[in-house]
Amino acid sequence: MRQPSLNLRFSTPADQVACRDLLCSGSRSFYAASLLLPRRVYQPATALYAFCRVADDEIDLATRPHEAVLALRQRLDAVYAGRPMEIPADRALADVVHQFAVPRTLLDALIEGFAWDAEGRRYEDLSSVYDYSARVAATVGAMMTLLMGVRDPDLLARACDLGVAMQLSNIARDVGEDAANGRLYLPREWLREEGLDPDAWLASPVWSPALGRVVSRLLEAAEALYARADQGIGGLPLHCRAGIGAARHLYAEIGHEVGRRGMNSVGSRAVVSPRRKAQLLPRVLFAALPRRPVPLPALAETSFLVEAVKAQPLGSLIHPVSINPQGVLTPIRPIEVDQPATVASRVLFVADLFQRLEERDRERRLQYTGMRSSLSAVVSID
Repeated sequence: MRQPSLNLRFSTPADQVACRDLLCSGSRSFYAASLLLPRRVYQPATALYAFCRVADDEIDLATRPHEAVLALRQRLDAVYAGRPMEIPADRALADVVHQFAVPRTLLDALIEGFAWDAEGRRYEDLSSVYDYSARVAATVGAMMTLLMGVRDPDLLARACDLGVAMQLSNIARDVGEDAANGRLYLPREWLREEGLDPDAWLASPVWSPALGRVVSRLLEAAEALYARADQGIGGLPLHCRAGIGAARHLYAEIGHEVGRRGMNSVGSRAVVSPRRKAQLLPRVLFAALPRRPVPLPALAETSFLVEAVKAQPLGSLIHPVSINPQGVLTPIRPIEVDQPATVASRVLFVADLFQRLEERDRERRLQYTGMRSSLSAVVSID
């Protein structure tokens, strides 16, 4: 049975191909995860990713990030005015934001998070780390939820929880690598409480039991947010739960692996083994079981994202929809749902890909860091 797909009002099939090519060459981890999503979610998600990837690159490689941010916001002005610039990613994004009523606030916040990275912002306490995570990760969770046809505030809040939790797992894993690039995402006040001077440590990053206690605290915060996110996964459309559940458990396992290494993410980088990934399959399938969400308030740092969606009226969709009492959009035409055996095999396939593809993304980020350093050197010489 054919599934509803993205309505191409502004973009062309060639634009969509360009977005897919950018996805495959840019973030293979996202590509792997997308294999667990139905086509009607995968297609707009690819278009959304393409613009976000371009935005991240343009800010990260810019010698004047502030100017790059202004240029990107002008491009968003054109997208939301229905007159996207003659750029494939922009035209594809215009189709997504108008069909799924994606609030401008979400994309502006994501761009702001990229800018914070480029300027090397430091984070004083856990709330400020949540502020950063809300922009670079919770925004993506909220937008993906909209692409699934879900606008219920409670489910959106849980999607934001999941985004923040995943970002905390990344931070805990990449402490050493980030420090090598001059970046520090751990709460500075936590470091001082353990007798560590943040600037001195960043100048000479080494692991110590004191640093391990800081990493452990961050992972405890992540676990609390994963537990909150679990209240929402079972409320998503059935055909999306396995993909989101896989992402949830694979990222949480990164933190567990850091713990098994004594919280030392400076001397080594935590990697989840293929055997361990296979052992996570029952948890992924359990996450797909329906459950009634327990209402919980959104994090203070992500509430502006939920409120932005509540304030954005749902635009017209290319296909007729009905809205159930939980606020989930359901296409009137039937959709295909994978049988459990198929879901299981796809989850295992994606889990096996994550490690290899993530390593390629890591190499790409390191390459961009080197390019940016080279550009800065040239500008200094000039």
